[in-house]
Amino acid sequence: MKVDSSTIDKQLRSAGFWVNLISYPSITLFKLARYFSAKSIGKNIDGLDCTERWIPRKSENSTIRIKIYKPVDAASDLPVLLYCHGGGYAITVPEMSHAQIEQFSKERACVIVAPDYRKSLEKPYPAALNDCYDTLLWIKDNATELGAKTDQIMIGGHSAGGGLTAALTLLARDRKEVNISFQMPIYPMIDDRMTSTSAFNNTAPIWNGKMNTLGWKLYLKGLHARNEPIPIYAAPSRATDYSNLPPTATYVGDLEPFRDETIDYVEHLKKEGIPVNFKLFEGCYHGFDAIVPNADVSKAATRFILDAFGYAIDNYTASQKS
Repeated sequence: MKVDSSTIDKQLRSAGFWVNLISYPSITLFKLARYFSAKSIGKNIDGLDCTERWIPRKSENSTIRIKIYKPVDAASDLPVLLYCHGGGYAITVPEMSHAQIEQFSKERACVIVAPDYRKSLEKPYPAALNDCYDTLLWIKDNATELGAKTDQIMIGGHSAGGGLTAALTLLARDRKEVNISFQMPIYPMIDDRMTSTSAFNNTAPIWNGKMNTLGWKLYLKGLHARNEPIPIYAAPSRATDYSNLPPTATYVGDLEPFRDETIDYVEHLKKEGIPVNFKLFEGCYHGFDAIVPNADVSKAATRFILDAFGYAIDNYTASQKS
């Protein structure tokens, strides 16, 4: 899909142009982004109780770094959100998503747990998913210590974090170890095939078809090297069964590669009778709300997802099996 600048929202054009000048799809660029994002490790959000911890991996003798965000002097029995940060499965850390984490925290009192999952530059699939799933199990097992409610465990994330959100809900459904009350896979990266109209040869700013190709190549390189089929937990758009998934809220820009796969995902959920709150934002490239947060369309998107988040806290629960 060729994207002409005239189709981009006027308040988003300038930022998209300047970011594109320094964004060339290469492993070198990803490594540089990884290096600079790591400099934010350890930063906290003013006004929140921020804790860094290391929790055990179940698959090997090592640990996962997580960040826990809570209201200061928080009450017990708060909803808990497992937040998966974005970065094409290859880069960034939880601290790079502080703007989004702070927005959820201010909207409703809640506990947010954000794992610094392994990235595809070093460890391809399933490392990131395993880290997020181990964090999910840890949240359930340590809910009392966290001051969290076990019947309101939610998952959310942007971009690759949205892809991990969708994958986690499928994995949790199938393993039957944790019940999820609500999910927010925001403009999720979920289809490695890139054959849809929006993904094929997409030329939009920030994250286009070439960047998407490199992102998936890195994430799936282990499977490709072993000539193994791509499972639904790596690319959730490959799923054929969307039943028994949690209520969902998401949005996507109409110019970005993930437009069609997000819409298809939403339609599959609706066909299964799952409550879905979805909105398509016109004139928007990938990550528009993070790149230009003060644009009118970005404010509208943020308000949309925060309202959905609040509604979920008021209306959705999922009790855990003993």
